[in-house]
Amino acid sequence: MTVRVLLADDQPLIRTALQLVITDASDLELVGEAGTGAEAARLTEELRPDVVVMDIRMPGTDGIEATRLINQGSTGARVIVLTTFDEDDYVYGALRAGASGFLVKDMALDDILAAIRVVAAGDALIAPSVTRRLIEEFAARPGPSVPRRRPLDGITGREREVLTLIARGLSNAEIAADLVLSVATVKAYVTRLLTKLQARDRVQLVIIAYEAGLASPGQQPPDS
Repeated sequence: MTVRVLLADDQPLIRTALQLVITDASDLELVGEAGTGAEAARLTEELRPDVVVMDIRMPGTDGIEATRLINQGSTGARVIVLTTFDEDDYVYGALRAGASGFLVKDMALDDILAAIRVVAAGDALIAPSVTRRLIEEFAARPGPSVPRRRPLDGITGREREVLTLIARGLSNAEIAADLVLSVATVKAYVTRLLTKLQARDRVQLVIIAYEAGLASPGQQPPDS
């Protein structure tokens, strides 16, 4: 099955580099390119890609607002935000807008292709180490990146434990080992959490846990 990809970045050189590696991949198809967030939202409705690779910093409508617009639409397209992690203050906002994860611009091109495939398959692009870094980075920042407290109504004590470990960056296998459960049981808990908390994927579970105060920058994750 071919994954249809739309690129949105205001820097032509970055679009060209990504275009080259995407068109060389037999299972990926580049269906369009956009230089602004508004154009990305319009082309998503028009071209119906499976995945949109979205830069955050673009003139006019930025990547966060474009991500929100895409997720409010009916295309079902999943968005990966493209960022320079050490400089952007907006990754958390992009994830709240509905992005399924994020890429760092200096990561290996093969890793970018793998990330597109992961997100197209319905998973979230948040590796445990990246989850820990995201929480530590954005929980320590003032201003709009500081989340409001969110109640966790309707989840059991065990589900709260699983959610806490997800927020700390553990994989399903690591959660199973920590709680002395089978991986299949952990997967069932994750599925129930997604349903109860109306989260689309694991990325949004991390955000919900952070907003509920289950993750904090001073909290040390276990070694993985």
